[in-house]
Amino acid sequence: MAKLKEIDQSICKPIFREQLVTIGDLEEFKNDLFITLRQLICEHKYQAGKQWVKSYEVKKLLGISTGTLQHLRASGTLPYSKIGGIVYYDTNEINKVLNGKKRVTSKGVSTPIRSIKS
Repeated sequence: MAKLKEIDQSICKPIFREQLVTIGDLEEFKNDLFITLRQLICEHKYQAGKQWVKSYEVKKLLGISTGTLQHLRASGTLPYSKIGGIVYYDTNEINKVLNGKKRVTSKGVSTPIRSIKS
């Protein structure tokens, strides 16, 4: 019976006022959470809307090799900017290639895409 009283007392510890979660605490937490989420979403939108991308990203997007990308640069098919040894490409120009205004062949030569008439 003595063990039962010890267990009962250890479970039923008193709760102090500063240990309670109030509605104000919950609202403050909610506001902090919304601010943090808003910041994360804005950062993600910024990254998703990048204007300039690096070579490895272009190769992945277009599914081309390093040599093909070099040829696209050299031929002027894909304009670029070089800063401190890092080559950057404008996403608008990449989108032109992806949207069919230009076609990248396996040899890296750009050719206009013919429209398909139905």
